[in-house]
Amino acid sequence: MRRLALVPLLAAALVVPQAAPADAQVHVGVNIGINLPGPPALAVVPGTPVYYAPRAPGNVFFYANQYWVFDNGWYVGPSWSGPWAVIEPAFVPAPILGVPVRYYPVPPPAWRGWRREAPPQWEAPYGRDWHEQAHERDWREREEHYSHGQAGVCPPGHAKQGRC
Repeated sequence: MRRLALVPLLAAALVVPQAAPADAQVHVGVNIGINLPGPPALAVVPGTPVYYAPRAPGNVFFYANQYWVFDNGWYVGPSWSGPWAVIEPAFVPAPILGVPVRYYPVPPPAWRGWRREAPPQWEAPYGRDWHEQAHERDWREREEHYSHGQAGVCPPGHAKQGRC
């Protein structure tokens, strides 16, 4: 009998909309102005677990099975065609923020004169003070292990991209 009494309560709880905290809101389906005709060709950023699209019409990166775009703000999406979500700078992974300026195909004009071998000089509006976390370092080290000439082995992420 108790089980039958819980069913209407559970059903009512599922119907009542839950409010989300204001600071956790994510805007999904944003048009970022970068229209890729197909999956971009990706190249690895040496020494990192990040890939970049050198011929894309914008700053497109691939990391942790997601696409990341920087265009005076950060966007993330599950595929090369989106849907794109605005992401708060504090949640951009450290490996993405550590990508040197030279791997941004369309760097903002304000970056002129910055060292191309160094990461951008991130300020609070664009990304957090980045430090590689242990789990990110472990992932990078696994990627490096696969890239040292192991024939017949497909690194994680490559198979999903159709590169193996």
